[in-house]
Amino acid sequence: MSRHNPVEVQIHTGSLWVGGDAYPLRNISHVGQRRLVPVKKKIGKDLFFGIVRIWLVLGFGAALAQSTENTVAYVVVAVVVGLLIWRLVVKVRQPDLPVLYGLIVNTAGTQRDTVWSTHKHEIDHLVLEITKAINIPGGAQMVFHVEHAVAGDLIQQYGAGSIGKASHFGHGNIQAG
Repeated sequence: MSRHNPVEVQIHTGSLWVGGDAYPLRNISHVGQRRLVPVKKKIGKDLFFGIVRIWLVLGFGAALAQSTENTVAYVVVAVVVGLLIWRLVVKVRQPDLPVLYGLIVNTAGTQRDTVWSTHKHEIDHLVLEITKAINIPGGAQMVFHVEHAVAGDLIQQYGAGSIGKASHFGHGNIQAG
């Protein structure tokens, strides 16, 4: 689950400041945004296979308990079915993840994800104001507060290899972990 950590974005002294990271405005070649849409849960499939597992365990347990006439088998089956039901309920009740919007800044051929937010209008506003600041050198100094900045983990996979799990703290690039 994502957490909101407000991030301060400033434009002053010819630089874009995101948290503690500085990007000289004269070196920024592109400002844009990225949209990250989480994969929707397959609740129907999970529910179906969860119920099938429960029925299989019940059938196997009933056959085992009837052939051995042992009360321990009934207890084991009841515990396993209880765990399967608990696991299924937890999976079905998980909340959907929000769509994330990221501010992307290209400097010297390097693309950086500087801020991620759950509110598109915050990133749209930043893109507009940063573009204005690039086009008007020495313009007004500005401070923005991205109130819905998101901190969390980012897991990406390209082709057959994975870059693994990486942490993101709402601003700056991801940290491998």
